[in-house]
Amino acid sequence: MTQHDSLIEYLKTRRSVTAPFLSSPGPTVAELDQIMEIGIRVPDHGKIAPWRMVVYQGAMRETVGEKLAKIWQAKHPEADAEMLDVERKRFLPAPVTIGVLARPQSHPKVPELEQLLSAGCVCFNLVHAAHAHGYAAHWVTRWFSFDHEAATMLGAHEGEQFVGFVHIGTPEVPPQERDRPKLRDVVSYWHE
Repeated sequence: MTQHDSLIEYLKTRRSVTAPFLSSPGPTVAELDQIMEIGIRVPDHGKIAPWRMVVYQGAMRETVGEKLAKIWQAKHPEADAEMLDVERKRFLPAPVTIGVLARPQSHPKVPELEQLLSAGCVCFNLVHAAHAHGYAAHWVTRWFSFDHEAATMLGAHEGEQFVGFVHIGTPEVPPQERDRPKLRDVVSYWHE
């Protein structure tokens, strides 16, 4: 196989830009389709596609925010206006967010953990694909991934679990490097 030096350099320096610093423009319809096509090119033992995506864009982002704020307020009556405003802006300002759901299936050769990992790979491929198209992305979960009422409102069906939300947009700030672990601290070589 051919070595792809530009891809190696990208992977060595890839960095997220957090959602509050992602703005318009976002991907075009054709770009978004291609980003999602790349997103699903992941390991998928058994070819069972144990995941799916939900796209949030346009004015729907504000509707989602209002609904999240109402759910949060019902569960946290002590929430003040500032806290509720945070919930209203969860899917803003990024012009596009893709929710990735794991939908594990009973399979004699593919354990649920492997299926969940495949769904996580979809999230990370979406991040890479967004960057490849000249955008930036941020993969998060947040409380609403794990709250049944909120997840259902966001499109989860019975037996599904959000593994992440990938916010995509034009970066307002350059990606900032952060400390990474040293290989010697996280790698060991097996021996007898």
